[in-house]
Amino acid sequence: MNKLETRCDRREFLRAAGLGMIGAGLAGAPLRSWGGRAPLQSPARAATSAAASRVSLVKGGDRREIIFQALKLIEDEVRAAVDRKRRIVIKPNMAVDKNPLAVTHVDAVRAVLDFLKPITGKPITVAESGVLNTSEGFKNNGYMSLEREYGVALVDLNARPIWKPYYVFNKDQAPQPIRVYSDFVDPDVCLISLARMKTHDTVLVTLALKNVLMAAPVNDYKKSDKGFLHGPVKAVNDIMHFNLFHMAQRVWPDLAVIDAFESMEGEGPAWGTPLDTRLALASRNPLAADVVGARIMGFDPGRITYLKAMAEAGMGPIEPAAIPIAGTALDQCLYKFKPTKKMAEVFQLT
Repeated sequence: MNKLETRCDRREFLRAAGLGMIGAGLAGAPLRSWGGRAPLQSPARAATSAAASRVSLVKGGDRREIIFQALKLIEDEVRAAVDRKRRIVIKPNMAVDKNPLAVTHVDAVRAVLDFLKPITGKPITVAESGVLNTSEGFKNNGYMSLEREYGVALVDLNARPIWKPYYVFNKDQAPQPIRVYSDFVDPDVCLISLARMKTHDTVLVTLALKNVLMAAPVNDYKKSDKGFLHGPVKAVNDIMHFNLFHMAQRVWPDLAVIDAFESMEGEGPAWGTPLDTRLALASRNPLAADVVGARIMGFDPGRITYLKAMAEAGMGPIEPAAIPIAGTALDQCLYKFKPTKKMAEVFQLT
């Protein structure tokens, strides 16, 4: 039987994760040898204020307005994230460039820019590294007008990649060198993950963290390093979970925004079906945002291995009592998303 098909408990997973961290010189606290970004709550700094893990949650009938209001509810935390950095990178999600449901809606980007422009004069870039053609995705999904409307730069990271070396673990569980976009590890960048709420065919959900962590490996249109994060067999403990955890030691968003106005269920992250959820979430802690997002979708975040591992490593909370929610009450925002058929089988979901 393949190693990845055997079930591992949380201790085995974290033990393996710890070995990987030690091998990278990351045990205890992330190194800064080439400008790596520390998680807000690294293992060495597990105790942070409740405000840092606060999640704003807004329900309403206008996508742009509810995302703006979600940011307004945590304005002090957003200002703190922006003020300490020299420039801002907004990372939307563009899973496939010709399916609007798989892409962060341009009005979600407008909402974030509506909030940021009055509070900062720092340069802002909207940057993506899609699996397919990112520049075409910008054109197909109405992004081109953002440059004129807001004076921001649109950047296809794949077109002229600037990168730093890192590594993940390949399908044989051996260290695999990869290239990681410099913008995602630059400590002077305020990195904003602007994700769409979607199901996923390997790790069950894709929200703020996966939006950035899977985008960080370079795809230069000749060779893509993203595929190295995948395992050979889809499983509860698929190696992608470990690689997401491992990537998070160097790549960590300063702000998470989740557009759940029209979400995707079923065969996500590219070809699922729409679900009218009418929600927006924001948090300084992307793990807290993703934990609340998973609960909204009807999934137990404690069963999603990469989220649970990050929580147990002290990178953010997973227990409901540890995540203050501002805005709409969570019990008014709960749904039962259909997972992909494969994830329903793997996670034994009914």
